[in-house]
Amino acid sequence: MPDVLISTPFNISLEFEIAPFHKRLGAYFIDLVILLLYMYLMKYLIYIITDIAFEQAYTIDILLICIPMLLYHVVCEITMYGQSLGKKALRLRVMSLDGGDPNISQYILRWFFRIWEWPLFFSVLLPDIYIVIKFFYFIFGGVVVVIVIAVTAKNQRLGDLAAGTTIVNTKIDSSIHDTVFMEITQKDYKVLFPEVLKLSDRDINTIKSVLTQMYKTNRYDTAHRIAGRIKEVLKIQTNLEVDMFLERLIADYNYLATKE
Repeated sequence: MPDVLISTPFNISLEFEIAPFHKRLGAYFIDLVILLLYMYLMKYLIYIITDIAFEQAYTIDILLICIPMLLYHVVCEITMYGQSLGKKALRLRVMSLDGGDPNISQYILRWFFRIWEWPLFFSVLLPDIYIVIKFFYFIFGGVVVVIVIAVTAKNQRLGDLAAGTTIVNTKIDSSIHDTVFMEITQKDYKVLFPEVLKLSDRDINTIKSVLTQMYKTNRYDTAHRIAGRIKEVLKIQTNLEVDMFLERLIADYNYLATKE
């Protein structure tokens, strides 16, 4: 599976494995099953258990079925840091091409295009008597999405192209919240690099991603480059080994950030 180079705020490119198509398809079907189960459960509750008029039921159908299904992906990706339940199960993640987690506007933009790419939403709106039309529309829409993913260099769909994102394969679920945060319990902790506060959460997340990749591949070249770049930007001089230097930066950042 080819890798995608993602530029970081330090002008250093990190390599991430593009999500294999079979894993993306698997994640899609997991999400699809979840949504279909939700849809039929809600339809059962609305039309079978409750005794309300069809006109009222249709309005409730839109509010309690269509809108939640429509918002499922964007809400999951924003709250679960680039993952839906299907992506989380198969360890896939949405990542911004400029490094780190996408921002909310990127999530919303890729979701906006999903509305037009995703035939299930429109098939829900059609009455059940149009089952044949639903089926062919669903197949046609899915084929179009697959073709777009297949012909783009980074296996992106239209929403990814517009938002500047892609889907990567990762064995470690990472996000700003679970990679940047590090509890410092040492009472006499001494900060070595107070300049680290000039960096952002996104910068620290990038450093953590570099360390994770270094430990997994046992390749230190990218870590050396980013450490050199940080020393240059922050005007730091130290004899610490590259891994200890980067780890200490993360610890100092957490200690100073929590003391503010």
